[in-house]
Amino acid sequence: MKEIITHINEIPIKRNFVENLPYNIKLKSRARALRKAGNYPEVVFWLQVKKNGFHNIDFDRQRIIGNYIVDFYVKTLGLIVEIDGESHNDKEDYDNKREEYLDSLGLKIFKTTNFRVLHDLDNVMKELELFIIAYYS
Repeated sequence: MKEIITHINEIPIKRNFVENLPYNIKLKSRARALRKAGNYPEVVFWLQVKKNGFHNIDFDRQRIIGNYIVDFYVKTLGLIVEIDGESHNDKEDYDNKREEYLDSLGLKIFKTTNFRVLHDLDNVMKELELFIIAYYS
């Protein structure tokens, strides 16, 4: 039986830790620079989830997984949160390859857009709750 890490709407959420994720140390300074740069929609999202502010779930920013840097990562769930903006335009092949790789590691990916974070944050957070309930309850 998997450990319950939190409850969302009284529904128990179970741990799904993915062990031994690959890590490209060459990306460390790039990840640090991305954290410091503070993409505005990511900062808005971060303010909602930092310090266990979202159902007592711990989120990491700009986490290195293999040869990729993901926007947010929840280690206890094996969950990636991606907030896509204009930098993802015309990069469909790259994004598909990246997503296939992350899926192959057993990770789940919740995706939203910069626009939705900035203009519909309440619903984005509700959708994230439903996503977590669907995959981790």
